[in-house]
Amino acid sequence: MSNPSLHPPRMDWAPFEQAAPAVLAALRALGQAVDDSGLEKPLTELIKVRASQINGCAFRLQYHLNLARRLPLGQSKLDLLPVWHEVGIYSARERAALAWTEALTRMAQTAIPDALHDAVRAEFSAAELAFLTSAVAAINAWNRIAGALQFSPPIPKAQEVSA
Repeated sequence: MSNPSLHPPRMDWAPFEQAAPAVLAALRALGQAVDDSGLEKPLTELIKVRASQINGCAFRLQYHLNLARRLPLGQSKLDLLPVWHEVGIYSARERAALAWTEALTRMAQTAIPDALHDAVRAEFSAAELAFLTSAVAAINAWNRIAGALQFSPPIPKAQEVSA
């Protein structure tokens, strides 16, 4: 695949995989635990896309958009995700998860208010909240790796545009 980003990768996926297989195994295990938790896959992909948007991680954003487009999510939910709080197409559970995702992703700038925790707990059991929080932590870790090293985004061949 050609590098469609403006910046050449500092390290791409294959060299990272060779250099740090234990890191990838740990992150994959965390992702598998979330997948096995019973949280809805469309919901977890929404939060991964949203965190990747906030973090400006082209690789993980494209990767999770590719996965989300194969799920029963609807294109409008993906299109309007940056402004999810302004539209009424997201369920209460999705809204709570997205608010939690944004708060955790930005927690270095702003503390997480108790009212948000209470709102999320109204939609998620304690176990679900543990896995939701773990999913947000995992995507933020992936974003920091892929974003810092500027991995080339996995743009499907049919969508690549020649310059």
